Amino acid sequence: MPDSPILSVSSGTVRGTRVDGIDRFLGIPYAAPPVGDLRFRPPVPPSAWEGERDASAPGATAPQAAYPQALAGYLPTVEVAGDDFLTVNVWTPADHALREPLPVLVFVHGGALTRGSTALAAYDGVSFARHGIVFVAVQYRLGQEGFAVLDDVPQNLGVLDQQAALRWVRREIAAFGGDPARVTVMGQSAGANTLTALLALPHAAELFDRAILQSGPLSAQPAKKAGRMSRAVAKRLGVPATRDGFASVPPAALVAAQTAVSAAGTPLGRGPAVALAVGGEAVPVDPLAALLAGAGRGIPVLIGSTSEEYRLWFVPGGTIDRITGATLTLARIASRVPKRIVDAHRRRRPGASSGELLGEVMTDILLRGPITRFADSRTDAAAPTWVYEFRWRSPVDRLGAAHAMELGFVFDHLDVPDAVALGGEDAPQALADAMHSAWVAFTVDGDPGWERWSQRRPVQAFDADGGHVDYAPRQDELAGLPER
Repeated sequence: MPDSPILSVSSGTVRGTRVDGIDRFLGIPYAAPPVGDLRFRPPVPPSAWEGERDASAPGATAPQAAYPQALAGYLPTVEVAGDDFLTVNVWTPADHALREPLPVLVFVHGGALTRGSTALAAYDGVSFARHGIVFVAVQYRLGQEGFAVLDDVPQNLGVLDQQAALRWVRREIAAFGGDPARVTVMGQSAGANTLTALLALPHAAELFDRAILQSGPLSAQPAKKAGRMSRAVAKRLGVPATRDGFASVPPAALVAAQTAVSAAGTPLGRGPAVALAVGGEAVPVDPLAALLAGAGRGIPVLIGSTSEEYRLWFVPGGTIDRITGATLTLARIASRVPKRIVDAHRRRRPGASSGELLGEVMTDILLRGPITRFADSRTDAAAPTWVYEFRWRSPVDRLGAAHAMELGFVFDHLDVPDAVALGGEDAPQALADAMHSAWVAFTVDGDPGWERWSQRRPVQAFDADGGHVDYAPRQDELAGLPER
């Protein structure tokens, strides 16, 4: 078999690479470059090209800034210049033409809707392709390019990009050996947030068949609140908060202004931030409200979080050590959290600092509470739900079981620099074997291998031993938690 495999999609021919029985096709356009007249517009199909398009290297990355210094050592940024960044990367077994159509797994990266790309080493799909899965990684518009809230611009353009990418997968994935009727989506952090918005749409089943949601908020913000960032950026640049105003600013300058505005905020959530905005075609209603009302009940879901999400936000830069008992009390009162919930956290972790306790409560409000409510709403649904919690504690810089820590295990890439930066050089392979196998099983067979959610509230706890099921963990901490 050739080392440079060639395939054809609707737009033209692509030439990839073949290594160790896996074909890679990188940087394939699913939409036209969102520049010039297409900037701040919904995605449109790519133009056809003549000859063979080189798909041997990652395509351009969406405009973005590197992470702040405190996070940059844990969360790398890759920058590839160019405008053609609405692309997908595809990994598939080299012998796919000799097999029955293969299940498909589509990954949407995180990065707070402002950062991330498919060029990161941690997102290489080879480990899934080795298990007979066609793996697709999606890029989408970020920051103001993808999530500006402007009166004359469709909201959540980045989510519309993802819809376009998923429709591309349905149309084109058969050429790569994939089964367009067996598409699972997987998102982490902001990627899970955007996929939650898609899951809540009436036509979600047109886009995908199963969903994996890792550590993602399930809600969107009212447009006025979500628009604070765009208004602040407009003020800083001295331009109107309109399409013409933002289109008059080069993408790099928009990124710089957004970064400057963000720097004025804090890890406790004060200040404008880029967020999904309720309203428009992409996110017509709050996703969690729609899901609790019955949306998406026909689609199987695997959902969960890490046990110490907050440590990625609180530990770098030392925020966790600056939170006092008074800060904890004020934050609890402002968030309408009963004192007994903080006491329940303290009983489970009697030596916890005020910063750790506040982080636990914030994780409950943002993630664990909504995840539990979502799963509870689906106990009688035709499509099953499975819930997990990642608990392995990294020895690196007090990160513990922080946000994004599970990625190296899910992708079974514990040795890549991205994963080593978070988990160190001795992360347990047995845990990677267990998590990766569960994600593969869900993609292939629709069942990750543990008890589906019910009134017993089974949670698969992933730890160094590979995992075990806990029933209704954290009940005293989640009971009576204020809804967001």
